[in-house]
Amino acid sequence: MTKKIYLIIFLIAFYLFITQFQNIARLVYPFHYRDIINEETRKYGIEPYLVVGVIRVESGFRENAESNKGARGLMQVMPQTGIWVAEQIGLEDYSEEKLFDPHVNISIGTWYLVDLLRQFNGNVYAALAAYNGGRGHVSRWLEEGIWDGSRDNIGSIPFPETRAFVLKVERAYNLYRLIYEEQ
Repeated sequence: MTKKIYLIIFLIAFYLFITQFQNIARLVYPFHYRDIINEETRKYGIEPYLVVGVIRVESGFRENAESNKGARGLMQVMPQTGIWVAEQIGLEDYSEEKLFDPHVNISIGTWYLVDLLRQFNGNVYAALAAYNGGRGHVSRWLEEGIWDGSRDNIGSIPFPETRAFVLKVERAYNLYRLIYEEQ
């Protein structure tokens, strides 16, 4: 084939990639449970892309996910946290098994994330670190100057799993915004 034909094939492939980018990206980054997430994030005043980012990182959208520490469901809510949040939001007939119900799990997980954002004055990085590593740990790190709560100093977070979690959720959040945010 001549160079001209290769160039034409390349341009066609490039055009298809550019015009179909969003569709391809949505296959790689699906937005499962979108209706529930949108309902709960509207209710609690938080961006849906942050919640879907947490879900992607925590469970990979597996509603029956359970960690070796006992966290359950899409947002990997600990049973004790589920009990506490259910009381806070007036969720009747709550049981730990309901953490495997997507609506219950997303409602509890979203409320809890919003509560952490309130505690840490809207600092998303601190709230995400607390979601993964515990609010008590993050409060201590901030009070003792171990970590300043900034994106630039995430490397100062003492728990490697928590550092990785915060960065993964940030990445997923940014990609979901890019792919799904209305232009």
